[in-house]
Amino acid sequence: MAYTAIIHIMNEDPVVVEIEEMPTVNDTVLIGMNPRRKDGKDVHYVEPDVTKVIWPWTRINFLEIMPSHDEDQIIGFVRD
Repeated sequence: MAYTAIIHIMNEDPVVVEIEEMPTVNDTVLIGMNPRRKDGKDVHYVEPDVTKVIWPWTRINFLEIMPSHDEDQIIGFVRD
């Protein structure tokens, strides 16, 4: 299952990618597929034909994992 993530890279605009699996503590890089800006446009420093990018964790400030469509269907506590 692929996750949609927003990568916040030092001194750059955030980049939206899909990641195959959640990163672990032992990972040194983050592999993202279909990189694009939050507005859907191309990332200016990545060639247009690139489909997979590898970023070292030393360049990443933080990572946001977007909720999947499956999580939207979960119903939490409901008070009657």
